[in-house]
Amino acid sequence: MTYRILAINPGSTSTKFAVYDGETQILSKSLNHSVEELSKFHNIIDQFEMRKKEVENTLKENNIELKSINAVVGRCGGLPPVKSGAYIINDEMIDRLIHRPTLDHASNLGAMISYSIANEIGVNSYIYDPVSVDESEDIAKVSGLKGLDRVCLTHALNTRAMAIKYAKMNNKNYKDLNLIVAHLGGGISLNVHEKGKMVDFVTDEEGPFSPERAGRLPSKMLVDLCHSGKYSYKEMVKNMRGKGGIVSYLDTVDAREVEERIANGDEYAKLIYDALALQVAKAIGELSTVVNGDVDAIIITGGIAYSKYMTKSISKRVKFIAPVEILPGENELEALAFGALRVMEGEEKATIYKEADLART
Repeated sequence: MTYRILAINPGSTSTKFAVYDGETQILSKSLNHSVEELSKFHNIIDQFEMRKKEVENTLKENNIELKSINAVVGRCGGLPPVKSGAYIINDEMIDRLIHRPTLDHASNLGAMISYSIANEIGVNSYIYDPVSVDESEDIAKVSGLKGLDRVCLTHALNTRAMAIKYAKMNNKNYKDLNLIVAHLGGGISLNVHEKGKMVDFVTDEEGPFSPERAGRLPSKMLVDLCHSGKYSYKEMVKNMRGKGGIVSYLDTVDAREVEERIANGDEYAKLIYDALALQVAKAIGELSTVVNGDVDAIIITGGIAYSKYMTKSISKRVKFIAPVEILPGENELEALAFGALRVMEGEEKATIYKEADLART
């Protein structure tokens, strides 16, 4: 039997979704939401009905009947730490996302829209690998200051999907491999996968800078800047997440523009871009120690992984650790759909979301 799966990935100003028959994509849409349209809503949760109706209307316009769908899977962010894989969406999860989200982000609507559509047609709905996936041991959470534990918030969906894809491409079992995956996008994060578990991580605020995020900063100098009186709390957060990284040096978040400047002889642009490559390579080296150097492959993914300049710069520094595989793109919809498909086909088992169980994890 071929299963038809609807995957939904809401972003801050768009709702992306796709329909898959098995592993074949038969429809992919990105519904853009204007600032004027979104300004009518007091908060993100209030956008639920509007976004859901737009998805349903677009499906109808493209002759996709809701009753033909066997499962719905959505992107999700604002949950407590969970293990990797699929979770069945239920009332308890929706209550958490509405009233006590750990992250106030449009991706939370992915679970809400999926649950509502699935209930209407009588099928299961899932989330898969939210950003809060945390399978690290206690030793990985120690930061160096008591009471300030490291928090695992990474690009879990795409990094794990690429790790599974790499294993499949090489006729190997993901659970038999040790892999380091670097996601290079607007934010940059890395994970080390040891025999099927993401056991350690480098988040987008403690590792390499990125096009718009500052990454790891000198802590004493950062504290001094925070107390200098020059910036409010919100301004400092924006400096680190939105105005940091490449844009703070080069006034652009577009890596392609940076490479064009480099090609035209801009030495300062080259310095900053090469520094980014160096920081990613250092983070890969850092994570290789977690598995005692026993790394089967290093995977570079995300939008910036399309850049041959960047991937070559990183690869030359880390290829002594393990072979480097380039799997560019962010691939969220595919990752969601393929994750749900593995559940439908019995390759994986979905977990029922229960907060009491999470507390014991």
